[in-house]
Amino acid sequence: MNIWIAIGVTAVGCYAVKLVGLLVPEGLLERPLVQRLAALLPVALLAALTAQQTFADGRALVLDARTAGLAAAALALLLRAPFLLVVAAAVVATAGVRAMTG
Repeated sequence: MNIWIAIGVTAVGCYAVKLVGLLVPEGLLERPLVQRLAALLPVALLAALTAQQTFADGRALVLDARTAGLAAAALALLLRAPFLLVVAAAVVATAGVRAMTG
């Protein structure tokens, strides 16, 4: 029964967040600081998620094949490679390190 309570609370919370977003005055959304934050916040959240998924295993810091894949993707981005090539470089580097280390 606890799972249904959690689902209900989550649904109500999501609806409340959406409702609060609709009730924000338009003048507040047109401020330069708010627009700048709205543009930069998704990038910061994605970078934090990438770092957490790459370098963390529970509560421990790890450097493994995922790190090599991220480094290969970063290098491909620096060389201005197309997106599919960036993903392919990350996959090949990660698979190569995992194949060599077992």
